[in-house]
Amino acid sequence: MAGTSGTADPLSRRLLLIEDDRELGHLLVDLFTEQGYTVDLALDGHSGLHLGLSRGYDAMIVDRGLPAVDGIEVLRRLRDRAVTVPALVLTAFDSVADRVAGLDAGAEDYLVKPFAIDELLARVRALHRRNLDQARLLPLGAGWLDPETHTVRLPSGEHVTLSGQECRLLRALAARPRQVHTRTSLRQRVFAGARKESIVDTYVYYLRNKLGSRVVCTVRGVGYRLGEL
Repeated sequence: MAGTSGTADPLSRRLLLIEDDRELGHLLVDLFTEQGYTVDLALDGHSGLHLGLSRGYDAMIVDRGLPAVDGIEVLRRLRDRAVTVPALVLTAFDSVADRVAGLDAGAEDYLVKPFAIDELLARVRALHRRNLDQARLLPLGAGWLDPETHTVRLPSGEHVTLSGQECRLLRALAARPRQVHTRTSLRQRVFAGARKESIVDTYVYYLRNKLGSRVVCTVRGVGYRLGEL
């Protein structure tokens, strides 16, 4: 795994590139660095997963055929941990089934090798725009959650500040608003290290106390899903 390329300019666009072909990977690092991106290169799925979970990015490029952990599985695990950074799957697999698998795993776009450089640049620019427009602010019905500031804007215009754990729980629900999340999955994703699933119920209570009883819905016998403000 290579370190961060380019300068540490806070205004630069941040890109995670997960590509096991070293030559192609370093060529793409140079290409995107010249375009003003700060690029992290991971050469296997484990490294890419670690970077995706521990650092913030504006876009991701994920190769499908990776050692250690397949690119589709990397995406699936990131989405399960509420990482919503827009992703493009870059791969030699070009069947309809492969494309569907990539999109179902959480990718926003899919590009088959060999590819045109200009097209790749344009597609990543589109991912970056999507991230600016959508990924930072997660919709909560008529309101929204800003994960960076731990702030919820209510439909009335009032802003409510959440604790770190409250924000992570609400973000996990809001990232997949129609999905019913089990207590076990929420404990593992949001409250790493906690042994009792009751911690999920406790923080659901805190969220309801701050944002209203309907913000989280209980699905009896299963778990929780996002409600409405």
